[in-house]
Amino acid sequence: MGQDASPVGTPAQAVSVPAPALPEDPALLRAEIERTRLELGDTVAALAGKTDVKARAKEKVADVRHTVDAKRAALMVRARETSPDGASSAAVQVRTKAQQNPVPTAALAAFVGGVLLGRITKRR
Repeated sequence: MGQDASPVGTPAQAVSVPAPALPEDPALLRAEIERTRLELGDTVAALAGKTDVKARAKEKVADVRHTVDAKRAALMVRARETSPDGASSAAVQVRTKAQQNPVPTAALAAFVGGVLLGRITKRR
């Protein structure tokens, strides 16, 4: 082991940070104390904000609501863009396929009709 490594099973020594030199002038010392108080106040306010569960929950709900509203709006725009032409062209394609292949279409219609009739009569 090297000189810097601590032996196995013993805790490592804490690294000590030298304290900054305090000013000798009382006015400078008061200013340093006031600055430290302000920093401490900011830290306490930040910690209080993090521990305010109700406020954090409201923020999260507002964020989720905003995201959902944005996605809903985008989906509605996309649906409006594709629906009129897309639905009518799909219907035209299905009708054309049915006219080109009348036997499979009739067989499929008969199957679906039989399934529906079986469900209706089974319920009674």
